Amino acid sequence: MDKQQKKLQRKAATLVEGLPYMRKYSGETFVIKYGGHAMGSKKLARQFAQDITLLRQVGIFPVIVHGGGPQIGEMLSRLSIKSEFIDGLRVTTKATVEVAEMVLCGSVCKSIVADINAVGGRAIGLSGKDSNLVTARKVQRTKPDPDSNLEQVIDLGFVGEPAVVDATILRQSIDNGIIPVVSPIAMGDDGNTYNINADTMAGAIAGALKARRFVLLTDVPGVLDGEGEMIAELTETEINDLKQKGVISGGMIPKVETCLNALHEGVRGAVILDGRVKHAILLEIFTESGAGTLIRGSAPA
Repeated sequence: MDKQQKKLQRKAATLVEGLPYMRKYSGETFVIKYGGHAMGSKKLARQFAQDITLLRQVGIFPVIVHGGGPQIGEMLSRLSIKSEFIDGLRVTTKATVEVAEMVLCGSVCKSIVADINAVGGRAIGLSGKDSNLVTARKVQRTKPDPDSNLEQVIDLGFVGEPAVVDATILRQSIDNGIIPVVSPIAMGDDGNTYNINADTMAGAIAGALKARRFVLLTDVPGVLDGEGEMIAELTETEINDLKQKGVISGGMIPKVETCLNALHEGVRGAVILDGRVKHAILLEIFTESGAGTLIRGSAPA
């Protein structure tokens, strides 16, 4: 048997392995947060578009929520708009949120939509403003005053979080065979526009849709143990234990908390996955071993 035949047989074996999962997840909604280095690479962006289109073609309903922090930062720099940071968080001024909306809802979202449409999918760009998909509220943060030790309120400007999610427009899009691509911008009841953390936005939308899976594409392999090895599966109890031991720390804490919040809202399983890996989503969904860290809820994932 020559090398080409062996290569074709491996491809056939992969299809056979994936078939039970295609049946299992047909008709289910997957909410995928897309960002990081995967979004900045043209090659990975096209592969992502191919993966999403394939999911739709085998009967899975993908909903994309994208980030775009680096693109916002680049545009702010080009416009000579300086950013202030408090405890590592960007203060979003009126000018900054206008740039964020322009970049996220404009160039970033439309690029993702175009990539999906170019490989045979049907995608539409939305934001939290469209059809009142997401109503935002202003984020409140506090920190101890170094002198009095009393809690001080930190004003981050136009940084919001989802208060209400009305997923009607997403369900209508799905029913019409369209893949929604959502920018994390929303209007508050106060009439102001707010920039929302994309992970938080995606988790809230996953909960509102009662998605089968919530997938967080990141720049790390998944949740790592004390030796730096990826953990394949976790429960909420195990996560809390690892947080207490300091194994889960830093930027991974808000990610696992976002996943747990989604599970509490009815999502069946959440996955933290390395978006830099070629076809990571397909490997996670259609293979026995998966490719990231699966956080399970009470129901089968």
